[in-house]
Amino acid sequence: MKFISEYRDPELVEKYLTEIHKTTTRPWSIMEVCGGQTHSLVKNGIINLLPDKINMVHGPGCPVCVTPLHLIDKAVHLAMEKNVILCSYGDMLRVPGSKYSLLEAKARGADVRILYSPLEAVKLAKEMPDQEVVFFAVGFETTAPANALSVLHAERGQVQNYSILASHVLVPPAIEAVMNDEVAQIDGFLAAGHVCTIMGIKEYYPLVEKYHVPIVVTGFEPVDIVQGLLMTIKQLEKGVAKLENQYTRVVHADGNPEAIKIIEKVFYTTDREWRGIGNINMSGYQVRPEYAQYDANKKFDINIEKVEENKDCIAGLVLKGIKKPYECPQFGKACSPQMPLGAPMVSSEGACAAYYHFSNAMETMA
Repeated sequence: MKFISEYRDPELVEKYLTEIHKTTTRPWSIMEVCGGQTHSLVKNGIINLLPDKINMVHGPGCPVCVTPLHLIDKAVHLAMEKNVILCSYGDMLRVPGSKYSLLEAKARGADVRILYSPLEAVKLAKEMPDQEVVFFAVGFETTAPANALSVLHAERGQVQNYSILASHVLVPPAIEAVMNDEVAQIDGFLAAGHVCTIMGIKEYYPLVEKYHVPIVVTGFEPVDIVQGLLMTIKQLEKGVAKLENQYTRVVHADGNPEAIKIIEKVFYTTDREWRGIGNINMSGYQVRPEYAQYDANKKFDINIEKVEENKDCIAGLVLKGIKKPYECPQFGKACSPQMPLGAPMVSSEGACAAYYHFSNAMETMA
């Protein structure tokens, strides 16, 4: 249980919370970038134990939530019209498209499968050479190495019937987009530890310098969160802005160089549309031209028209941190995990799902 039980120690959490209360003298808005951090805050009741002056803003750190609507429609189209075996992580299945989710496509006869690794999809393609297999490659920098590696494995094994539908988004450009948004006023950030495990922390130094905003890399356990918050608040109260690493047991300055090499071999950085937010410059990965045969966008003739988001869903405002989930008129009514209007209600990292499932926290905040 090392690195688990000790980071859930209630006495240590209480100690940090007490120090946070003593340190906080002014109102501060702090954004936790990752949905996993949001769930930890809400599930463990931390958000209700913070000083009233601390406003936790839930950021766009849920890759499932920000996957563009038209890309969901592409995946559904591949499964229903191109008769491919569409493989995905489980979170993606219930995310609504313009007409159907992947789960609804499966119910209508499409071959949609939940896998835990893209390498499983490569193996499946090898076992079924007459059937096209597509893996819906969604995620932040964290999952990019595995998705890139699946392409390299397919190439090495001469598996011609495998491809990925890439929807990778990057965290640093998202933080910059938030800082450039005139409505979203953020004083400090908790950066996502799992992303920095892969990429390191060097990309955050320019953001700290440009916007004079503290960024603290944290983990996801209760002690990680409250310690990271204390580090952020101490900086704010002193009027300084630094990049700090709370998650030193996992995150190293240079990240994982071998994983970065694999990412750079298969992907290049490009502009990316974020669902509910819009286009963010140089915020995504796309498959390099030399691996076009493993790029489902290039391999299949897919012409999907972009459609408007559901007008009753305020997911974009939630993802920008402008609104809290319970401020949506449809929250828990027309929108629930069983009948979602937007992705944040169904993703395991979605802010709306966090508030819905952990109702005590939601009732307290309402």
